[in-house]
Amino acid sequence: MVHSPIACSGWNYADLKPEARSFFQVSHMGAGAQGLGPSSSAFPGHSREQDWKRMRCCCLKMLFFSPQNPATITRILLSHFNWDKEKLMERYFDGNLEKLFAECHVINPSKKSRTRQMNTRSSAQDMPCQICYLNYPNSYFTGLECGHKFCMQCWSEYLTTKIMEEGMGQTISCPAHGCDILVDDNTVMRLITDSKVKLKYQHLITNSFVECNRLLKWCPAPDCHHVVKVQYPDAKPVRCKCGRQFCFNCGENWHDPVKCKWLKKWIKKCDDDSETSNWIAANTKECPKCHVTIEKDGGCNHMVCRNQNCKAEFCWVCLGPWEPHGSAWYNCNRYNEDDAKAARDAQERSRAALQRYLFYCNRYMNHMQSLRFEHKLYAQVKQKMEEMQQHNMSWIEVQFLKKAVDVLCQCRATLMYTYVFAFYLKKNNQSIIFENNQADLENATEVLSGYLERDISQDSLQDIKQKVQDKYRYCESRRRVLLQHVHEGYEKDLWEYIED
Repeated sequence: MVHSPIACSGWNYADLKPEARSFFQVSHMGAGAQGLGPSSSAFPGHSREQDWKRMRCCCLKMLFFSPQNPATITRILLSHFNWDKEKLMERYFDGNLEKLFAECHVINPSKKSRTRQMNTRSSAQDMPCQICYLNYPNSYFTGLECGHKFCMQCWSEYLTTKIMEEGMGQTISCPAHGCDILVDDNTVMRLITDSKVKLKYQHLITNSFVECNRLLKWCPAPDCHHVVKVQYPDAKPVRCKCGRQFCFNCGENWHDPVKCKWLKKWIKKCDDDSETSNWIAANTKECPKCHVTIEKDGGCNHMVCRNQNCKAEFCWVCLGPWEPHGSAWYNCNRYNEDDAKAARDAQERSRAALQRYLFYCNRYMNHMQSLRFEHKLYAQVKQKMEEMQQHNMSWIEVQFLKKAVDVLCQCRATLMYTYVFAFYLKKNNQSIIFENNQADLENATEVLSGYLERDISQDSLQDIKQKVQDKYRYCESRRRVLLQHVHEGYEKDLWEYIED
């Protein structure tokens, strides 16, 4: 089964107004089954401000919450339950609201605190802020429902530090010692004046919603602010509005035929220094006295440690002291001892593992590099298409070149990931069929690449067109056969793997 990329619905966080962004998570949940685009497209004919109010209203109706619960409090409650509205609904209507609000670290909106009421009374005298200890008029102080008040300057600096330096969004609590009441979105947006800090806060809140929703995923493309939504979470190819295609399950580029599990292991294997360690194990040994790593740079087995504090002399083959070897400078008379044989066997296994890894890694990297070059072919093909049109060919007639480059890039990407699949694959009859399919597709891909890189003259125009069309159709067919065979193996459990 060959997967085609799913064109996912998406919305652009950067297009929303600040007010809409602060309530974005709540409003999105009530907007319907499909993902929202920019809010102007969610409800045609309405301004973004109207769209925001409408989305907020949808959320509150969906949750059946009492009108005295502000949308920002609803957002905190949802965050506490990892945006699982069913769990929140169950807890909200079990009758113990005080326990629920206490666990979520918010004050029950239906019970305004007595301390809050007392602090709302005006005072003609200046008051000291409990953070900076400077005196300000009572009107310069603000706080949460818990009743703790601080000057606006200290509030702004406190929130800025929490957001920008500590990366906190949904778990910022009151700055009073021992108070765990969370700061709501309205308070944050009211007290922070720096637009960059506001944007960072909005992103943190939105990100918590996306990360907790199994049907949503940020597009991994650089500088893309879109989120894609699917109907079912699975390892399927999805395409963002920006054009980036990726695996919805792991977020990597679409990697058929290898599964996410093995690709993750492969990427880790390529990124860490484990293969450097393999090379060291395969090509060096440790001095038996000081254990410094030594590389053999000549044919003689008589080794002298270069460590100035060691200078030990030993045999490269058996790692024993050199003195008992007498005059046997080139042949170790202990060559067949069990310890020496075990050491050599371990070294051979390490060397074989390294050679196997390099075999698959080199081919994986080669197709990756070729794929980058192939992407640059589009500019060259565009020029060739223009030249062909000058030779009395229509625009439609020259589209075969673009189609050929599309197929070439698809084949390169598939071949690249077949080597990851093959690296972890145990040998059996089915793996032999897979390798034959892989080799056939690889040969055809190289031929197609060669055709596209040739110069096109008037005399060879029709000939090269026929060859390119025949070859890219063959490549399409062989790629489809390879992928179908691999997926058939998944369905029938034909594949066995090497646990690296």
